[in-house]
Amino acid sequence: MAFIGEDLFHFQASLVQSGSSFDDFIRKNYVEKWVNETIFSAMNIRTSFVVAIHNYLAKEGLINLERVQMSPVTDPLAHDVEHVPTIHYKGMPYVSTHSMIYSKFLACFNPRVKGIFVDSPNVRLEIESPQRKQRGKYLIDFSQIDIELRRNRGIGLDEYKNSPDKVRTILKEDFEKVIDFFERMVIAAAGAIAQNNEDDLKHLGVTVEVPKQPFPRIKHTDALKKYGKIDTDAKIGNDIPSQFFWVTGLMRENYDLIYPYLLPDGSRLPLTSFDSDKIFNYDLCARSLLRETNKYTPSIEILSGAIREWLYDPIIYRLIDNKIIPEAPVFENGVLENISVLDGYGPFLTAVGMKDENGKSYFPDTMGGGIGVERSLYALLKGPKIEKIDDLTCFGKNPDSYPIFLF
Repeated sequence: MAFIGEDLFHFQASLVQSGSSFDDFIRKNYVEKWVNETIFSAMNIRTSFVVAIHNYLAKEGLINLERVQMSPVTDPLAHDVEHVPTIHYKGMPYVSTHSMIYSKFLACFNPRVKGIFVDSPNVRLEIESPQRKQRGKYLIDFSQIDIELRRNRGIGLDEYKNSPDKVRTILKEDFEKVIDFFERMVIAAAGAIAQNNEDDLKHLGVTVEVPKQPFPRIKHTDALKKYGKIDTDAKIGNDIPSQFFWVTGLMRENYDLIYPYLLPDGSRLPLTSFDSDKIFNYDLCARSLLRETNKYTPSIEILSGAIREWLYDPIIYRLIDNKIIPEAPVFENGVLENISVLDGYGPFLTAVGMKDENGKSYFPDTMGGGIGVERSLYALLKGPKIEKIDDLTCFGKNPDSYPIFLF
């Protein structure tokens, strides 16, 4: 606690030197926000959004899972963060949760589970904008509704390698199923906001449309050719007359399925050789609709997900190719011989490789995604009253906003 007091002492001194005060800073950046109508309307809309999604998922037969806030292993992420916060407890280091992706897989081991959902805690210490730019959409501590569905296809490694047409047909079927699942979820959430929060939307100067299926869709490789790598989602949105749309087939996380990856001879294709037709993941993008002008704001990604890698060999090789682990696990009579070099992945990969008494893997074939709560609200509510994500959160920690966070 002494370190906190010392940091606050220096922060207060810098405020005084600039002609302000500690009281002024807290009043302007926190208290005035907490008592205004904008945060009240945003919190009302948040309630409709979250409750509608929870109700939809429960009616679909999914089971609620407890939050996992620290673990020996977390989502490695495909983008850079400052570092992974670590907590030492009982002589063991635990890392804070980037996302609950690995926990979701393990919770779906039980064959009676159709799927799970959880209000997942996420601590991602995002790097501050190098251009000192206010990016608005980032929080270092945020909420995500994490969802995972069992596919129950039972495709083994032999079929994976030797029956590519059959496997690809099944994957395309499941891809359409999960897209449909998430579209219906978004329709339920947008419908609840439109029904319950008209006065709040008027105050914020925006409109939420209840979309119709199917949502517009574009392949990532096609989008890159047409729009380039900079602000791709926003540029796509300029050409799509819809509040919601999909971008599919992005080379991203190690657990997002690419197929075919392992070849019949045991070799594997380099990760740089894949286009969107072989990458089974998806991003949902959204933007706000301004009431006064009836124009859309730039779109941002609010949900990401995929069909997942489900077989032991591809899972291990993807981790190695992405430089997440240095080598494959080596088991000998139940002993993980190289446990020390696998760090927190040792327990997870032991479970991944386990089989029942009939030699069948416990590890499930699944598909799913996570929708950012604050990110979604920012995308839909940005307008005259809400300029950055801080404006709709009571305690949002935007890396581009303040040099120090007080609450």
